Amino acid sequence: MYKVKVFVTLRESVLDPQGVAVKNSLHRMSYEEVEEVRIGKFLELTIDSTDSLDERVKEMCEKLLVNTVIEDYRYEVEEVVVQ
Repeated sequence: MYKVKVFVTLRESVLDPQGVAVKNSLHRMSYEEVEEVRIGKFLELTIDSTDSLDERVKEMCEKLLVNTVIEDYRYEVEEVVVQ
């Protein structure tokens, strides 16, 4: 069994109004050292198959989990030891 952690972020060229709002709030709270905030998504999948795992994860990301027009993604695979 595998745990797949998927990290999704807006592409650098895409404006992030939610990130700007968070940065402005942090500045109002006296955290002026914050220069930029980018908001993203984190997904954790548990997968019970090793057949073409990388290919399947990429397919899931590109067909459903990620809007590849405006978002980038990366993922990490971790083997889960079942006892």
